[in-house]
Amino acid sequence: MTRPLLELKGITRSFLAGEKDFIALKDINLTINAGEIVAIIGASGSGKSTLMNVLGCLDHASSGSYKVDGRETGAMDDHELAALRRDHFGFIFQRYHLLPHLSALNNVEMPAIYAGVGESQRHSRATELLGRLGLDGHLSNRPSQLSGGQQQRVSIARALMNGGEVILADEPTGALDTASGREVMKILLELNAAGHTVIIVTHDEKVAANAKRIIEIQDGEILSDRINLERPQEDPSAQGERPAKVKQANRLVAGLGLFSEAFNMAWVALISHRMRTLLTMLGIIIGITSVVSIVAIGEGAKRYVLKDIQAIGSNTIEIFPGTDWGDSRSTAIETLVLPDVTALSEQYYIDSATPNVGRNLLLRFENIDVTATVNGVSESYFQVRGIKMGEGVSFGKDDARRQSQVVVIDHNTRLRLFGPTANPLGQVILVDNLPCTVIGVTEDKKSVFNTSKSLNVWMPYETAAGRVLGQRYLDSITVRIKDGQPSKVVEDNVVKLMEQRHGTKDFYTYNLDSIMQTVQKTSQSLALLLSLIAVISLVVGGIGVMNIMLVSVTERTREIGIRMAVGARQSDIRQQFLVEAVMVCLVGGTIGIALSFGIGFIFSLLVKEWQMVFSMSSIIMAFVCSTLIGIVFGFVPARNAARLDPIEALARD
Repeated sequence: MTRPLLELKGITRSFLAGEKDFIALKDINLTINAGEIVAIIGASGSGKSTLMNVLGCLDHASSGSYKVDGRETGAMDDHELAALRRDHFGFIFQRYHLLPHLSALNNVEMPAIYAGVGESQRHSRATELLGRLGLDGHLSNRPSQLSGGQQQRVSIARALMNGGEVILADEPTGALDTASGREVMKILLELNAAGHTVIIVTHDEKVAANAKRIIEIQDGEILSDRINLERPQEDPSAQGERPAKVKQANRLVAGLGLFSEAFNMAWVALISHRMRTLLTMLGIIIGITSVVSIVAIGEGAKRYVLKDIQAIGSNTIEIFPGTDWGDSRSTAIETLVLPDVTALSEQYYIDSATPNVGRNLLLRFENIDVTATVNGVSESYFQVRGIKMGEGVSFGKDDARRQSQVVVIDHNTRLRLFGPTANPLGQVILVDNLPCTVIGVTEDKKSVFNTSKSLNVWMPYETAAGRVLGQRYLDSITVRIKDGQPSKVVEDNVVKLMEQRHGTKDFYTYNLDSIMQTVQKTSQSLALLLSLIAVISLVVGGIGVMNIMLVSVTERTREIGIRMAVGARQSDIRQQFLVEAVMVCLVGGTIGIALSFGIGFIFSLLVKEWQMVFSMSSIIMAFVCSTLIGIVFGFVPARNAARLDPIEALARD
């Protein structure tokens, strides 16, 4: 004995109506064999549509057993039920239930997408099915561009896409004119002749007369189940073979196809509601613009400050007499001497070293008198400090050896003594009472650390010590660390060497690298604080995305029901709405980054001293933030969409 294709035993379906249960189906016992064409008739409210929904696994029975090809559906999970709807059943609805934004070809392809069929294979089959149904010239038409009969034929092609072993037609001619209705019934009869099991749900006895078996249902109970004697009964052996299922692609191809479909649907949803999409993105745009711009401003400010620190010698170590700043006994300590400088210069980790002595002395040129700091330094001083010459040259070893009466002046001294236009080179000025020739002027360099109007003059240490100050001990020593040497280690070695030479620690060191580290930490902390403030706008934007997505789920409930009817799993629906939320955030993030670069350009026109610095890491982080916001705030709407009941979703206008 042949096993029935569909078998219902004791099926009851009840719904909660207020405080009472409404029983739509009562103890239904029914079997349908492969290759049959069956009509289920009854008045409105008789339960025939509920029975069709249970047969198509769109709804589940409250009690009883329902087997499809011997498999108990009550024990199946969401994935297995979706697979049944996708691979075994094909639905033809009275109102067609085509997605309005998709072409006829795309509507027909939809079940194959959820089945994981490759793009070329499903495209070819959809084209073939539409051609067989006389829609060759309408492949790219959207439902609004098709007549009712054409839309129903598209619906039939969609039902056949994955094989459509069982065709469930709910009032297939109810919305059609007489001619179109006859055409649709002709197609259904041809499908039955080809081996498809066809179940027609209708209230029209003329439509039911086309079936070979008529089941009448009333008040949720089967009133009669009879053979239609007006239709000739064919030998079962003459029936066509059961339709073959479309071969599915591997999991990777299936996953890519589903993701591509989710991406396409998300894009269509975005461009279909441009203003709503823009308003949804606004919070994300503001947040990403704020975060990227703040990070760029912070990085630019940090580099500007560090550049100025480096200009005064970020890799230098100062050695002073005494125990620390403000030591009152430091003036009595005269142990820093020129041989210390020589000893330090010979160390492999030292690039160069210079002695320093200095006093505030009177300068005179012609009838102009000014007070300036006169510094006695070595020829290495300008290299150690990273000071460049704006005009002329600095003094050399020969000048130091001969105690030459030459000086280098800074830009401020040049302005006070010679004015902005006169050439100071070669001019003789009095330093205290010593006539000295100006051989160089240092470059005027604007810096946050060099904004004072102090006057500075430099001369060879030997000249200053022997002819001006009469001082043989040093006020300080400055050493420049060789590139690549760790600053802290070098400082420790300098302290150790000086202690060995002096026999005691009668000095202290000052390392400018510590300032750089402090500036870096401070700027990072400030940037982090400002970024956290900007992140608040991202969170607000994310809440906006969630709210709009919840509205979108409500608006697209019927679409979700259609997708579930053709085989979409809950995970497919969830993925689609998550992709849409992520896409909203990513597009918003991209606009935000572009706006940040625009702000950077305007900033560069207004501020000349320093620029905003955009880093690849901040841009990547912006995209990561956008993605995470899309996932986090898109999850609830996506979950709600996936949990929709297919029947309720399809019934929503």
